[in-house]
Amino acid sequence: MSDLGKIDRAFFDRHIAPNLGADRDDVSLGPTHGVDFGVLDIGERALVTATDPLSILPALGLERAARFALDLVLADVAVSGVPPSHLSICFTLPETMTDAEFATVWETIHAECADLGVAVVTGHTARYADPSHPWVGAATAMGVGEHADIVRPDGARPGDRLLLTNGPAVEAVGLLSTLFGDQLALPDGVIADAQDRLEEVYAVRDALTAAAAGPVRAMHDVTEGGLAGALNEMANGADARFAIDRDAVPLRPGVREVCSALEIDPWAATSCGSLLIAVDPDGVADVREALADRGTPVAEIGRVESLEGDGGAVLVDGDPLAHPNADPSWDAYAELAAAASDGS
Repeated sequence: MSDLGKIDRAFFDRHIAPNLGADRDDVSLGPTHGVDFGVLDIGERALVTATDPLSILPALGLERAARFALDLVLADVAVSGVPPSHLSICFTLPETMTDAEFATVWETIHAECADLGVAVVTGHTARYADPSHPWVGAATAMGVGEHADIVRPDGARPGDRLLLTNGPAVEAVGLLSTLFGDQLALPDGVIADAQDRLEEVYAVRDALTAAAAGPVRAMHDVTEGGLAGALNEMANGADARFAIDRDAVPLRPGVREVCSALEIDPWAATSCGSLLIAVDPDGVADVREALADRGTPVAEIGRVESLEGDGGAVLVDGDPLAHPNADPSWDAYAELAAAASDGS
């Protein structure tokens, strides 16, 4: 396996893909490496579904931590272009979490779900001796739509333009500067800019906005492995070459400085809230305008080109870009957390 958190493609192809339980005709899209969701046929409509762990970091403030955790789950359905509509959620809470703290988490999730039109339909909540923050459960998001409206991460076509919202490493930089800002030898203004990146880790509304403005061919959220990972996963899924202009890739305020201070490659660091979008050339202006109207930074960073043979390739200014073997933000988090613990 890789060190990214998620299993790598070789393990998936060997151990997961051949062992998926019963072979049912109503599974339109089952587990696929690099694809965020599955699809079931329900009559003539499609049920899009995705499952993710729940991560609650109390140091962010419980309301912000809960909203962040929920958006991570719902985003994997939203990138299909189908709005999430239902949620099944399981909490395996640490014994240290009080009733009042969990009530804040739950009420925040309820309020955000209500605003997005998402109903909680079932779940499980209990405290156990072993769990600890941040991993406190898992959830499954669902959305019902038309098969023809589904946007797949592997749907990019030659000629499509590649858009990127926010930019690389906004999640990693936002989290690390908020949790460990006092350990970073950087000016207060830079730390404040970096901490503001936490307001850009929410992707659900951006994904639905882009899909509605389209035509969007493919969409992928930038998680473990960062922008480099997302580019490779989307290119491999499409069996295409992605030609990227490095200078066109935006870096939000504070990102360059924090990544440099922590010796992190921003292109390899997780960046929830950033979306990689392949758009038909005729729809680029509409998608960019719709996202800009939401106040979301978006840049055109490259194009999709044809490539003979199986698999894909990513070229940045003509040079190959490999999929990272590890996400550097994980080690940075562990080192900063250990230093904070030693100093307490």
